[in-house]
Amino acid sequence: MSTVAASPASTATIKPTDLRGILKYVPRFKDQIFIIALDGLVVADENFTNLLVDIAVLRSLAIKVVLVHGIGQQIQDLSKMRGIPISNHDGAGVTDAATLDLAVRASARVSHLILEGLTQNSLKAAITNSIRALPIGIIRGVDQLYTAKVERIDKDLLSHLLDADVIPIVSPIGFGPDGRSLRINSDLLAAELAESLQASKIIYLTVPPGLVINGELRREISVDALRAILRDHPEQIEESWRSKASQAVKTIESGTPRVHVVDGTVFDGLLNEIFSNEGVGSLIYGNDYQQIRQATRRDVRFIYNLTRSAVRREELLYRSQQAIEKNIDQFFVFEIDEAIIACVTLYFYPDKPELAELGSLYVMPFYQKRGVGKKMVEFACLQAKERGARSMVALSTQSFGFFTNVCGFEESDPSILPEARLRLFTESGRNPRVLLKPL
Repeated sequence: MSTVAASPASTATIKPTDLRGILKYVPRFKDQIFIIALDGLVVADENFTNLLVDIAVLRSLAIKVVLVHGIGQQIQDLSKMRGIPISNHDGAGVTDAATLDLAVRASARVSHLILEGLTQNSLKAAITNSIRALPIGIIRGVDQLYTAKVERIDKDLLSHLLDADVIPIVSPIGFGPDGRSLRINSDLLAAELAESLQASKIIYLTVPPGLVINGELRREISVDALRAILRDHPEQIEESWRSKASQAVKTIESGTPRVHVVDGTVFDGLLNEIFSNEGVGSLIYGNDYQQIRQATRRDVRFIYNLTRSAVRREELLYRSQQAIEKNIDQFFVFEIDEAIIACVTLYFYPDKPELAELGSLYVMPFYQKRGVGKKMVEFACLQAKERGARSMVALSTQSFGFFTNVCGFEESDPSILPEARLRLFTESGRNPRVLLKPL
């Protein structure tokens, strides 16, 4: 067996706008509920009409969509145009009477724009009054006035609309016990809707390309890591972004496994984020997102296709689909969002049970240099140790630096191999390095 952990070469991927690329996701997403949260800046952008077409694509694939929108940009524009100062633009601070009045006007306008655009795409939609709210009250001695929190969501109304193939449009205006309007932060509202409707995703469509932490765009981050940053180093996330980050953590803790943050001004950005393994924005995921598992026969074709480019570069030995299927019990795969992005084999020598061999390690180029290869090696070592092996061997022609520098292997002599394996090693003519790690 030979091994490879990383390669600078990239592999071709199916474009998400390719119908075949989209259709493979249909069984996974059919009848699931996606909460799509549109920032006011996105509604004001020229790409907004394209986003509505993308939403029509989601509906055509039997994905249930609830639209939530913000009004931050619109309320600031109204404030400037009318010369009326506002106390807060995003619904996270104090909302005075003048600001509430502008918020109601801005909300009505944005909801109508969305309704108009959906109608142009032959979609049924309805602006709802499904949010019951209560004033937040006094925080740190400051009366928040007309800023509110969600008290109750009319789940029956929203479910009825979804079952009737109607897209609910939910504005950041809730209604108090007396029926009067109150302002709600749209990020918070999206999280509350996801929990109430048991949505499988929230997709925040905003203007930056994704979640930036400590100056770096994070394409993916676990909820545990994000929670720790918000707790211990909140300054690493810009203040304007902490709302979405906090709501993402709350959402996942409440049972929605995925939260996406995507640039809503990018053409096809929404479809690329949903219908490709790589995505284009940031993904905050729960603990069930990444997993290593025993391969099964249904994985044979995926493993074969995954490793073909490495075989062509002579980084891995060629294995036919029949050979992979015959030895499928030796394979473990790494899944992200139900897509296989890495594999490894673990083999035990009958005549030398204290030694195990790790092989066929490969990680898709997009996921290389993200620690996936190291996790696969560590997992294989743990499995081998649990089954009584005391040492792990790996044979590598091009990636021995990864094993020695990253995984703690040391170069060894081929004589450590069992006799039958040593004969195959000699006859192959590939002259791989023999690497050993004590367990």
